[in-house]
Amino acid sequence: MALPLQGIRVLDISQVMAGPFCCMLLADMGADVIKIEPPGTGDSTRHSMGFRLKGSDSPGFLALNRNKRSITLDLKSPEDREVLYALVKTADVLVENARPGVAGRLGMDYPTLKAINPRLVYASISGFGQTGPWSQRPGFDLIAQAVSGILSSNGFPDMEPAKNSIAVADLGAGLFSAYAILSAVIGRQTSGEGQHIDASLFEAALALSIWETTELWGTGKSPTPIGSANRMSAPYQAVEASDGWFVIGAANQGLWLTFLKVLGRTELQDDLRFATNAARVTNRLALMEELAPTFLTRTREEWIDALTQAGVPTAPILDYGEAVESEQAVAREMVQMVPHPVEGEFRALGFPVKMSGTPQEIRLPPPLLDEHGAELRRELVEKGLLKHATRKETV
Repeated sequence: MALPLQGIRVLDISQVMAGPFCCMLLADMGADVIKIEPPGTGDSTRHSMGFRLKGSDSPGFLALNRNKRSITLDLKSPEDREVLYALVKTADVLVENARPGVAGRLGMDYPTLKAINPRLVYASISGFGQTGPWSQRPGFDLIAQAVSGILSSNGFPDMEPAKNSIAVADLGAGLFSAYAILSAVIGRQTSGEGQHIDASLFEAALALSIWETTELWGTGKSPTPIGSANRMSAPYQAVEASDGWFVIGAANQGLWLTFLKVLGRTELQDDLRFATNAARVTNRLALMEELAPTFLTRTREEWIDALTQAGVPTAPILDYGEAVESEQAVAREMVQMVPHPVEGEFRALGFPVKMSGTPQEIRLPPPLLDEHGAELRRELVEKGLLKHATRKETV
């Protein structure tokens, strides 16, 4: 059975994380993703990070660009722009992440390309969106986390601001863009026309702040850092056993009562400060002061075994090395070996959702720079969309 997006062509004119991540998700589902890169340098992520495997492309680039083909185009060159326009005629989707206004100066903005292909779904990913007083500001994940409120609510009280080490703004923008692209492609079946998608890191970060904005509007106060705790449930956080930390999640009344039985602290169910979840959230610090001495009486493994057997959610705190080698990650095939013409093989994260009828697959390794340039130009010539290859073909 064909992959669900087979027959959909995506032009990936993006760099670094949000756009490439979005396009890789589409590629994993079967889309033909053509990565259009600047000659000579390519995607700047090819040269990022302070370590390498065997080749010159960074592991960061390798992680974000599987299942794509690469062609280099100088979009300031009229000749190469003609190649882009020929590709646009064959495309369903285009993703770009230039600062607003740059695409217009390069002759690849939505109005220009819509005139060439009215069915084109054109996604722009930027720091702050195409409109508004901040639209011309440069935007990275850190900047978006700062102005969206994430930094103000992350970490621990009275400490320096803590960024979420996961690039939630970048990756969130990529995920939201993929969702919008697929919605637009489905909508095009009825309307016959594509549309412009305007996504931003700022809005992605803000949109993911569901609990934090709920607390703001519910209490009238901006959320402050609470470490590993949860804003809507308690106890729901990391706790310290006699030999280190683990996490618990007694997130409803039934779990709370079971949790107290396992701890041997059933007297706390009669304490009005902790009688309901709302009360426990309000008095979370007092609750943890009550529970802390109890947790110190047993090891992490003892507590995890006892709580798990009783049905209370709990887990050890694994580092990434432990997480990717865990029996669950192995069973779910969350580490894939990717073949590569230079690296030989390298490890990459697997597919985060499983498809029963059309399981995703690694069809192509992350491309070398301009690896498919000659191939793609020949395709365009054969389709009558390009008169001749405008650059010397590469192998």
